[in-house]
Amino acid sequence: MFILNEDSQRTEGRDAQSSNIMAGKAVAESVRTTLGPRGMDKMLVDSGGEVVITNDGATILEEMDIEHPAAQMIVEVSETQEAEVGDGTTTAAVIAGNLLAEAEDLLEQDVHATTIVEGYHEAARIALDAIEDQVLDVEVDDELLAQVGKSSMTGKGTGGLTPAELAETVVTAIGHVADDDRVRRDDVSVYTQVGASSSATELVEGIVLDEEPANDAMPSTVEDADIAILDVALEIQTGEIDAEYAIDSIDQLNAALDAEESELRGYAEEIVDSGVDVVFNTDDVDDRVASFLANEGVLVFEGLGNSDARKIASATGARRVGALEDLDAEDFGHADRIRTDSYGDDDLAFVEGGAAAEAVTVFVRGGTDHIVDELERAVGDALDVVATARESGEVVPGAGASEIAIADRIRSKAAGIEGRSQLAVNAFADAIDVIPRTLASNTGRDPIDTLVDLRAEHESEGRAGLVTDGETVTIADPVEHGVVDPADVKREAIESAAEAATMIARIDDVIAAE
Repeated sequence: MFILNEDSQRTEGRDAQSSNIMAGKAVAESVRTTLGPRGMDKMLVDSGGEVVITNDGATILEEMDIEHPAAQMIVEVSETQEAEVGDGTTTAAVIAGNLLAEAEDLLEQDVHATTIVEGYHEAARIALDAIEDQVLDVEVDDELLAQVGKSSMTGKGTGGLTPAELAETVVTAIGHVADDDRVRRDDVSVYTQVGASSSATELVEGIVLDEEPANDAMPSTVEDADIAILDVALEIQTGEIDAEYAIDSIDQLNAALDAEESELRGYAEEIVDSGVDVVFNTDDVDDRVASFLANEGVLVFEGLGNSDARKIASATGARRVGALEDLDAEDFGHADRIRTDSYGDDDLAFVEGGAAAEAVTVFVRGGTDHIVDELERAVGDALDVVATARESGEVVPGAGASEIAIADRIRSKAAGIEGRSQLAVNAFADAIDVIPRTLASNTGRDPIDTLVDLRAEHESEGRAGLVTDGETVTIADPVEHGVVDPADVKREAIESAAEAATMIARIDDVIAAE
């Protein structure tokens, strides 16, 4: 009896487990060398020749063409980490890969997959308790948030700016959109522009748009601006039915042209009479309308996308209007200043201050596309972790110190666990050790000797991490050196890695259709 299609491929038992674990380990290994302040970069080249140079784990895994379903689960771990807390993607993937490696060793010792899963779940619970105990009993103020941002960006491509300098900008940006216990992270944007040193990166208290005035004669700067957002075609209205008109004389032609001119001038007059200073229109604006408005000193932008229109509405308080006769001062938004500027061949519009100050933009500059792309990723991650730390008010030691403490706690609790689950719990601790071992390896130190030294320092001092300061790498208290991470980053990495590893370890049958 044939149950499966004859073209189907089936892998069972240990072969299926081995194949899945091998795929998961391969994905983790692909990003392991990027971990930490001394992590290496990867160059990714797609089929079209597009090049991406980065050490951001989420970007690397996103760009890789991964087909194996088990490997995809590790990629999903990274994606979940990125979506939830914005950083720690490499940590989560590397831990997941090493949990699989430890599970493979246990399977070879005839430990059942269900026992491994039970042990991993218990170890993850212990790990989360250990993270709670690692949370620093300090106020998470701007100085500490700057340390969080700096830790996130150290080792990433930041061009001519130091992570500390960028961190100050990030903290200021988050401060603009933070209430008492909530951060409006979506109100912070990152806009990149090639053509200057990264030291020209600045914080714009407002939004930046890739737009240029509808007419060159329009003012380049408008102070104390009243703003309207239109969804109106400011051009000659045409019917839906094709029609032809016969003109027998020059007088008829002039009359037709005058009618057009009158219609277009009427649009401009309605806008001017409303008292608005700046118009953002999602539809087209006839050149003659733009010229009339330019003569009246009104600044107009045309052909905006819906996303930009929503962004302007949110930033300025303006309400979108679908007909000129509905235009009223109550629909206007406001900004302290709207200015346009040219950067090479690109024209940008800046909406600053006033109601627009509710939204801010980190305007990132760099000399090449690769530099600004990596800066954008670094700043984006820093914004996420600073927002996370500010909302939760919880940070933990970085530089591998938290992982050392977690592994130590798991091993101490493992002795009280009966049966073979104890083996899985200890294996979980060994998998967590991969983080300090990898940090050591990426700094050129012997990973085994460094791990021994870290454990000894942790036992004697209560806290030990691998602190990088310039060219110097020492075992010390990371908190004293300002190396801290949001506690939520550690929690999410442990939880998502454990979930993916246990799911993969439980698979003992793979049925694939051709």
